Amino acid sequence: MTSTLRIPPTEITGIKGAIVKRFARKMLGEVPESLGVMWNNQKVLNFGFGLGRKTQKWDACPQQLKAFAHMAVASYVGCAFCLDLGYFEANNKGLDLAKAREVPVWRTSDRFTTLEREVMEYAEAMSDTPLTVTDELAASLLKQLGASGLLELTSFIALANFYTRSNIAVGIESSGLAARCELKPLVVASAVA
Repeated sequence: MTSTLRIPPTEITGIKGAIVKRFARKMLGEVPESLGVMWNNQKVLNFGFGLGRKTQKWDACPQQLKAFAHMAVASYVGCAFCLDLGYFEANNKGLDLAKAREVPVWRTSDRFTTLEREVMEYAEAMSDTPLTVTDELAASLLKQLGASGLLELTSFIALANFYTRSNIAVGIESSGLAARCELKPLVVASAVA
């Protein structure tokens, strides 16, 4: 990480700290410095982890679509940590890595289906302030995903905005997770920042 952290990391201690570090090593292969930042307020950390765990049980929208949506938000808003984590998770979950690598340039890439493109357009439209979601785009996604799938995708994108914007605000940057998997992610300048 760089020196742009706006909240200094604190030492992760105690029994809970040992469990959190073990979980981080198992999931990520290391304890990222960003975890020390979040350790400053364990209630906030637990809230974020809890949301993440709960979304893993959602199954009305395909995992790959949600992954692309989160990476599209991360790229659009400019969260290098979330984009890095997205590539890392895509690798670990067996998602299409060629597509994952091109999420930041999805508009010019020829790898994506019409549905995938609409999902990423929706993710960006939900990331705008004010939102720029159109009735036509929502109707198309509703037809393809159904009400339950679209509601799940919408909630997932809203959470992606929570995570990305929080990370950017406190200065959390990439941890090099994708590089450890020998993925070379495309990082594109933020369209919003």
